Amino acid sequence: MDPIVISAVSALAVGLVSGVAAIIGARINARANHGGAVMTGAMTLVDQLQEERDKLGRELAEKERLLAEAYATLAGERAEKTSLLAQITELTAQRERLLAQIAALGGTPS
Repeated sequence: MDPIVISAVSALAVGLVSGVAAIIGARINARANHGGAVMTGAMTLVDQLQEERDKLGRELAEKERLLAEAYATLAGERAEKTSLLAQITELTAQRERLLAQIAALGGTPS
């Protein structure tokens, strides 16, 4: 073979090898970029989930505070109701005693 033909074939071979290497390099780079994008997306999702969890935790704390406040109000109202029932019972007994005294003195209760 002629040295010019050998040089031309060698140049073509080098060109082909360079092209194949460039294609392989581009694919590797694309995979690396895709992996990075997946990691970035996953980290964003984790951040969003943590923010949502924190928000729900704050809402839960507020609801628990309101529930405790409602229970305290209910307990106060029950205590007040118990006190009123005791007063009603006492006043009813006093009324009956007074009616009996009036009847004993010969009067008619009005």
